[in-house]
Amino acid sequence: MAEKFSLKDHLFNADSVGDLASEFASALPDFDAARFQREALSGFAERELLARMEWMADCLEAQLARDFPTMAAQLEAAMPPPLDPSLTDDDFGRFIHGLPGILAVRHGLEDHRERALDLLYEATKRFSMEFYIRPFLNRWPDETLARMNRWVEDENYHVRRLVSEGTRPKLPWAKAVTLSSDQTLPLLARLHADKTRYVTRSVSNHLNDIAKNQPDVVVNLLRSWDDSGKQNAKELAWMTRHSLRTLIKQGHGGALDLLGYRSDVDVTAQVRLGQESYAIGEVLSFEVELTAKQELPVLVDYRLRFARPQGMSAEKVFKLKTGKITAGKPLILSKNHRLKGDATTFTLHPGAHQVILQVNGVDVATADFELT
Repeated sequence: MAEKFSLKDHLFNADSVGDLASEFASALPDFDAARFQREALSGFAERELLARMEWMADCLEAQLARDFPTMAAQLEAAMPPPLDPSLTDDDFGRFIHGLPGILAVRHGLEDHRERALDLLYEATKRFSMEFYIRPFLNRWPDETLARMNRWVEDENYHVRRLVSEGTRPKLPWAKAVTLSSDQTLPLLARLHADKTRYVTRSVSNHLNDIAKNQPDVVVNLLRSWDDSGKQNAKELAWMTRHSLRTLIKQGHGGALDLLGYRSDVDVTAQVRLGQESYAIGEVLSFEVELTAKQELPVLVDYRLRFARPQGMSAEKVFKLKTGKITAGKPLILSKNHRLKGDATTFTLHPGAHQVILQVNGVDVATADFELT
């Protein structure tokens, strides 16, 4: 049996710790690389991924200066060259280079704000400081946002991305920030015309976060960006789809309209199931037939309504197809959906289930089946 992949062991191991030790030993004559490697590796077994980073920062801090300005200078001296500036995407850096962010928060947040922000500025060119800028946004919102207003124009795209990613309302794994969308949207407006996908993806993810609570604000903003013509049309179309992905699943009318999917045209639909009953673990198969009296671009999703204990139910949305109905000619789509019994995120229960077909945000047909 193949050994299960471990991300924490892939990122933090003897080789990566050795690389970091060598960088500091080359920059700091008194740095004991062997001691750092021995201490860091000895504490990995009982720690998860982010806890390993904190532990490595503990081991590193033990050999650095006590005063933060000197420590910051040491951290900068040991940094590798910045990530390749000729790239425009998918160059996140190595997790081992996140340690300056941890130490900036620990020792610079209260008494050395400006020096700590300088350190984060340099560090994010090697590894994203999106986690570590957030305590500064919460503690010093005005001062940190003032920095970000300069960083949106920075020549390094990793710095520009930090402005968007670091202020995201729902950044995965990260602590919450206390900023409002009124504070962050002006920054996104300046970043939306960026020429690098790494930045525009972050802007789009940020907008998707906001859309969960302020859908109309996001739709109207994207419409205004389209009117301004500052971003390449193809890139803005991609950004719009990515920004609205949650709203599309919810069938939000404004989002669908912005993407060209009309909800005011009658669509006749049928859902034909392969069988009336399925066992957990089997493949639910169904065919969809759509007709309309005029040509119509369509975004077709389906929801599964699951039986839950105590007579309750729950729904989950799945993508089916984007396409076009030709007037008077049926559009036929098919789908095979495995009813996983071992899914880690959703447990299936026997009982009455339903397929609900959604076209351009409108429910148009249903089909029932029994799960055993």
